[in-house]
Amino acid sequence: MTAANPSGQSSSGAPHVPVLLDEVLAALAIAPGDVVIDATFGAGGYTRAFLDAGATVHAFDRDPDAIEAGHGWAETKEQPPRLVLHPRRFSEMVEAMAEVGIAQVDGIAMDIGVSSMQLDQPERGFAFSSNGPLDMRMDRERPNAADFVNEADEGEIADVLYQYGEERQSRRVARAIVAARPLTTTGELAQVIRKALGYRAGAPKDPATRSFQAIRIHVNGELDELAQGLAAAEQLLGEGGRLAVVSFHSLEDRMVKRFLRDAANAAAGKSRHLPELGASAPARFTDLTKAIRPSQAEIDRNPRARSATLRAARRTAAPSQSAREQAA
Repeated sequence: MTAANPSGQSSSGAPHVPVLLDEVLAALAIAPGDVVIDATFGAGGYTRAFLDAGATVHAFDRDPDAIEAGHGWAETKEQPPRLVLHPRRFSEMVEAMAEVGIAQVDGIAMDIGVSSMQLDQPERGFAFSSNGPLDMRMDRERPNAADFVNEADEGEIADVLYQYGEERQSRRVARAIVAARPLTTTGELAQVIRKALGYRAGAPKDPATRSFQAIRIHVNGELDELAQGLAAAEQLLGEGGRLAVVSFHSLEDRMVKRFLRDAANAAAGKSRHLPELGASAPARFTDLTKAIRPSQAEIDRNPRARSATLRAARRTAAPSQSAREQAA
């Protein structure tokens, strides 16, 4: 099984390259002594940079392989240690930090979606570039992709493909999947999808990509996890604390954009044609960035960065939305 080693390479030799690293560091503006959360540890690329900047890092990952690999290079004689690994979902970071006696942090980074390590491991079943078991789970607690495609009814499969993969021909693909069951490998599923959509070798984009993405998001409950993680980040960031979120899918980016705009009271706008709605709640985030995307030079170095988008903001002193709801 491939895993990250201290050099940042997988055991297969493929380098792990953190996407938009310089931009994330600029957004977080880490100062020595800051307490920072890396909500998606993966191969530890962001964490290494945060440690080099002088931060104490609490790193989260629900993938036990990532945490195990992290223990291989995270050993330190520093007391207290400047790196603490949490084998948990990032949606649980409020509870996890409370357990170690920390109520507020200075920065939080979130790198949403599947990691390069997971994509590069055929046995994890995330990609169809290499044939492997139809799994796609980031942890071992949920039904896997094979369970879904072999047991869900046609309508549910079509809905997942349309909602999470924006697959316009979702019903045709779902019908083909049901007709071909049982499916056990990534290669089998990819071939069924390609045949249903009339794919020809050499086309610029493999049509199976959208469906694989949709099934992975569904299997791992990724959009629910993101919504809960954003709310948790808002609770944990102290005044002036900074949030940086890198996403790779339009659905995720829209969620992050909407969350930050709502939290900054930036979505309301005012019009002389509309009645006054009374005093609005104080903004919980400010200094929202526009979408930041990788340079062509970075894309040339790391083609997987092509679809990445970074959004960042700074926390104000206003109570979090959850605190306001509890007080109401």
